[in-house]
Amino acid sequence: METKSENRCYGGTQGVYSHASDSTNCDMTFGLYLPEEAQHGPVPVLIYLSGLTCTHENAMTKAGAQVWCAEQGIAICFPDTSPRGEDVANDDGFDMGHAASFYLDATEAPWARHYQMESYITKELTKVLGENFNIDTDRMAITGHSMGGHGALTLALKHPDLYRSVSAFSPICHPTASEWGHRQFKGYLGEDKGVWADHDATMLAQSKGFDGPILIDQGTADQFYDKLGTADFAAACAAQKLDATVRLQKGYDHSYFFISTFMEDHVAFAAEALWA
Repeated sequence: METKSENRCYGGTQGVYSHASDSTNCDMTFGLYLPEEAQHGPVPVLIYLSGLTCTHENAMTKAGAQVWCAEQGIAICFPDTSPRGEDVANDDGFDMGHAASFYLDATEAPWARHYQMESYITKELTKVLGENFNIDTDRMAITGHSMGGHGALTLALKHPDLYRSVSAFSPICHPTASEWGHRQFKGYLGEDKGVWADHDATMLAQSKGFDGPILIDQGTADQFYDKLGTADFAAACAAQKLDATVRLQKGYDHSYFFISTFMEDHVAFAAEALWA
């Protein structure tokens, strides 16, 4: 574990750390905000997964989450969006390769050696947080934006015992039915569309469900609205009678201005489940 930086923030500490990952076979970096309460005992944690083109830094500096986490007495962790390094496979497009892992465990070459992000987030990062910081890993929630919203939903639906709640900002909800999904799933997972279904939030809602609360915020002026499949996910949740709230926010787009506007709601939503 290497400490890259630590800064005083709203009574707590905003840190950036890196470590050698067994899951991804490269060094991984994450941001972690610890509220003042972490000086006295373990605190719950909200995992925030960022979207395409982002690193750990984007939401850490733009989303405005720390003030609300300080108010609720919870930590928030900002993992990187993919493995990185000169020997880590990449792609010329913005939607595959570095910063575009889709938070899955790849099975196809050349991606499989490093792109094991589902295992990294759900297993290794959880262990790292619990062993190195004052984090109660029995009390975790997860959220994310866009590709990270896809990751938050799919990981929560696949690992319901890990997360007490899940929320997302403009998530990719139905990637098997979207151009934001076919190319990536074919590259990372191969041709078998039956395998793809295990990484599609709408299909997972239909087949697995989720016992905890779900919150989705989607802007009506989102420039990528037609790629996201929000209505499909809402319909699946309704059909399975899941505890899901899907809010359409009039005039909001896909940007961090949208995220920061509703971040207080998402932190409070997670905190309610974490402190229950």
